[in-house]
Amino acid sequence: MLIDGLRSRGHDIVFLQHDRDRTEAGLDLSHDYTWDDCFPEIDALFLEWRWPIPGRNTTACGTAGHTCDLHRQQLLLSHYTQCHGTPTIVWDKDRKLPSSDPLRQIDHVVVCEAALSPTPGAVRLLFPVADEALATADPVALAAAPRPRSLAYVGNQYDRDEAFDSFFAPAAAAVDHVVAGKWTATDSWPHVRFVGRIPFTQVREVYGSALATILLVPSRYAQAGQMTQRLPEAVLTGCLPLCPTTINHADKLVPPKLLIRDGAEAVQRLGWLRQLAGSPEHVELLAGCVRRLQRFSLREQLATLDFVFDHLTTSSGDISAVEYA
Repeated sequence: MLIDGLRSRGHDIVFLQHDRDRTEAGLDLSHDYTWDDCFPEIDALFLEWRWPIPGRNTTACGTAGHTCDLHRQQLLLSHYTQCHGTPTIVWDKDRKLPSSDPLRQIDHVVVCEAALSPTPGAVRLLFPVADEALATADPVALAAAPRPRSLAYVGNQYDRDEAFDSFFAPAAAAVDHVVAGKWTATDSWPHVRFVGRIPFTQVREVYGSALATILLVPSRYAQAGQMTQRLPEAVLTGCLPLCPTTINHADKLVPPKLLIRDGAEAVQRLGWLRQLAGSPEHVELLAGCVRRLQRFSLREQLATLDFVFDHLTTSSGDISAVEYA
């Protein structure tokens, strides 16, 4: 979505890595997009930040299970950013780039983060939501849809055990629920129904049958007010997101009545939501969630990138002058 949005604004995009869609999945997209695993001439470098993952990208090239994303990132930074001074945008989507990393101090580098409170010196670039999806979301129709399941969660376990134990597990003991995604260490929650990974095409089906979800994020996300795609995926199918108050700026993500302080309050809210399902108040809660998604709109993210590109390529404007809603 972001790539197509950039192309719509006149940018020519070249993917500077192996075409894994073709080599690993047999999906040929070469008629729509361009790949180049050498070092073509470019005006700016855009990186989705990669970090060391032992046994995956820290092993030697050619080793079984090896992925070369980290190695390629190092080569790109060396060639473009360090040797040629190419304007560089680093999107630290997983908050893995240390605040003290020297890369943050380079004048022709801008670090972006998908957080409502990014690290000082970084620029907010949120996970985009399609403008058309926001414009066509119908809270009345969404509230009227049948919701046979009270609670659902779609997503992987990574660094979410604390939040899951505090908020989701107590709620799961009280209501019908399902958890889809990669969860490998689940012995602490024998009462929770884990169904494993599901195709992306089924995500909408899972959320669409559920009354509510609970927003679960790693603590490093919570501290910065960073939310993943789980929020718009749920809201745009009419699945109401209960948001722990441990997430910074929680009130900017959901209406006040959807904030929860602990698992017991999650159970109480789920019972209350079941009683008002389909009512005008249910409609207004969904409408409030949709309104709060506007800051994630693709339009706003593209405007941010236009500002950053202009700053990097013309040395004009103060990067700290980006204004946030």
